Amino acid sequence: MPITSADIELAGRLADAAGAAIRPYFRAEHGLERKGDDSPVTHADKAAEAAMRRLIVAERPMDGIVGEEEGVREGTSGRVWVLDPIDGTRAFISGRPIFGTLIALLDDGWPVLGIIDQPILGERWAGVAGRPTLFNGKPASTRACRSLDKALLATTSPALFEDDQLHAFEHLDAQVMSTVLGGDCYNYACLASGHLDIVVEAGLKLYDFAALVPVVEGAGGRMCDWNGDPLHAGSNGEVVAAGDSARIDDILEALACRGH
Repeated sequence: MPITSADIELAGRLADAAGAAIRPYFRAEHGLERKGDDSPVTHADKAAEAAMRRLIVAERPMDGIVGEEEGVREGTSGRVWVLDPIDGTRAFISGRPIFGTLIALLDDGWPVLGIIDQPILGERWAGVAGRPTLFNGKPASTRACRSLDKALLATTSPALFEDDQLHAFEHLDAQVMSTVLGGDCYNYACLASGHLDIVVEAGLKLYDFAALVPVVEGAGGRMCDWNGDPLHAGSNGEVVAAGDSARIDDILEALACRGH
């Protein structure tokens, strides 16, 4: 089913609603708690997801929902909204405005619309399959990267990799110009705007990566798993983003080294 202007408009209103829920808690009392997996969650996470879910249920009652905080709501339309109210909660609780709200629309399991919204800085990247990505309403573009030794690589934390994944990442890290740590979804936004060349991560959930795909690819980049396959609802959470798609084979070759 093709993406309509109404879909794009609704996604924007979802981001607006999440931002309105998040901003009062930033650098303020945010009610930090620990979830069962020991990851942090705050009043802002919960309020933002609740606000988005209310809008979807009211306006798209046949669509499914997958959210980080409230789980799955089954739908019947073949479409699913995938929500991460605050991707980068550790940055949020640290007072660092490099987290983001992630909103994706999946059609039969494939990401066809994505938003990365940074509600403190007022920055929004919006991607739709087959269309140019927009950053605050203007086209965003990745940059060319002639070789890995010219590349700026990012990942949130090497501690999030399993041992074999870490070995592979270190093999790639040794070949690039420089590596920056931290950033969560904001890394992919920076890549889409031409400030980073590669992002590599593992262990991501659907709500962590679904929105990123239309944003990065609409800006001229490419996203895939560590085998080079397109990302979808069944992907295993190993993620590569390249600003210059010509570097994908080089990146995958480096990541293929998984020995101990």
